[in-house]
Amino acid sequence: MRLVILTAAAAALLIGATSAAAQQPAPAPGGAMPSAADIIKQWDTNKDGTVSKDEWVAAGRPAERFDMVDANKDGKITAEELAAAMAAMRQRQGG
Repeated sequence: MRLVILTAAAAALLIGATSAAAQQPAPAPGGAMPSAADIIKQWDTNKDGTVSKDEWVAAGRPAERFDMVDANKDGKITAEELAAAMAAMRQRQGG
């Protein structure tokens, strides 16, 4: 019984780590934080230049955060909206 519980716990941790990694954009060359435009390109699966809520969720982002980033509430996130949200987050974190 302990083996089953330990195996299930290990699987849950592994799934959680994989999910967290999916949320992180790929690093830019040189290991720098990627720009908002780079992130949009990575998550924009239909290549329309914006990220829809479906693309946002597919990239591993929490659905409830989409509306916070979609500043003009048009149902898509542009590089400018993402850059503004990232800047606000850095400011809140003191960086």
